[in-house]
Amino acid sequence: MGMTEYPAGGGIGHALVFAGGLCGASGVALSAAAAHLGGAFVGTAASFLLMHAPVFLAVGLLGGNSVLRTGSLILLVGLLLFSGDLLARDFLGSRLFPMSAPIGGMLLIGGWVVMAASALMRPRP
Repeated sequence: MGMTEYPAGGGIGHALVFAGGLCGASGVALSAAAAHLGGAFVGTAASFLLMHAPVFLAVGLLGGNSVLRTGSLILLVGLLLFSGDLLARDFLGSRLFPMSAPIGGMLLIGGWVVMAASALMRPRP
């Protein structure tokens, strides 16, 4: 498999690798911002971005069943809502929308549960 080839899963693999790269880069940049500028929530958002980036890279590069890919997409949406709300609070002074962080947090939990459940799926012949 060459550098630009991904396992089955179509464009989802490319999208997840792209998301993983952006999450990692954003996490590093926001960690620096938190260290130099402060902000109550920037460090938390940076940590969440950095800890989830490898998941998106792994699923995007290695593939997996459709349940695993679905779980990783749920995780991504949850991460965007959760981290986005925390960053909006610090940088914009307001939330993304009411309940965006709790909804994002629930999606993060749900995404991890779906990913765990993917291990229980029988492979298709």
